[in-house]
Amino acid sequence: MRQIVLDTETTGLEWKKGNRVVEIGCVELLERRPSGNNFHRYLKPDCEFEVGAQEVTGLSLEFLADKPRFEEIVDEFLAYVDGAELIIHNAAFDMGFLENEMALSGREPLAGRVTVTDTLAMARERFPGQRNSLDALCRRLGVDNSHRHLHGGLLDAQILADVYIALTSGQEEIGFGLPETESAGGAGLVQAFDAAVLLPRPRVVATASELQAHEARLERLRKKAGHAWWDGEKQEEAVTA
Repeated sequence: MRQIVLDTETTGLEWKKGNRVVEIGCVELLERRPSGNNFHRYLKPDCEFEVGAQEVTGLSLEFLADKPRFEEIVDEFLAYVDGAELIIHNAAFDMGFLENEMALSGREPLAGRVTVTDTLAMARERFPGQRNSLDALCRRLGVDNSHRHLHGGLLDAQILADVYIALTSGQEEIGFGLPETESAGGAGLVQAFDAAVLLPRPRVVATASELQAHEARLERLRKKAGHAWWDGEKQEEAVTA
C-alpha cells in the first residue's frame, strides 16, 4: 500500500466555526522511502484567519488571493491519495478539516477512499505521559527540524515522514541478507529463499576424554540400577538399523 504523509494548514483551530484549509502538503512513501512524488497546494479560503493562526503559518489572505479553491483541486487531490494509507499527526484535526472541504465540494467522505494512521496516537502509546508534539518527537527521536521556523504543510509533512520512519523502525527494517529476485510478473521484488546461501550446520564431536567420562558414568548407573537406559536405546537402534 502507498503511504502518504499528510499535513494541512488552516485559518483556525475548528472547521465547525467556519475555518478552512489554506495549505495541503503530502509526501509519498514507497517501501518506507520518499519517492519524490509530493503533492503541495496553497488554497484560497474565502474566510478570515483567526487571531494567531496567520502568525503560525506565515500565510496571508493577500498571498492566497490568487490561489485555487479546494473544489478546484479536489479531483487532483483525490487522484493522488486514492487508495493510500494517510500518515497524519493528530489525524482527527486534519481529517476533520478535509472531510469538511469534501462536503462543501459536494463529494463523498474521504475516509471511504483511504486508511488513516495517527502518529500522535502511536507516540502516546510508545511514550506515555510525555509531550508528543511534532517538535518534541523530533528532539526525542533525533530528527533534524532546525529549519522549521513556521508551520508549513509540505515542510511539516517532510519532517513527519522522518518521525514516522523513526517511530516505526524495528521489525520492518530487519533483513535476512537473502538475495532479491524480480517476480515473474515484474510487479516488484520478492525475497527468494535459497538453501545454498545458508551456512552449514555445525557438527559437534565428543572428545576422547568426554567419551571416557560418559562410559564411566554409564558403568556407575549399571552397578546401581542393574542397567543403563542408554544401553536399551542402543540395542533398539541396532534392531531397527
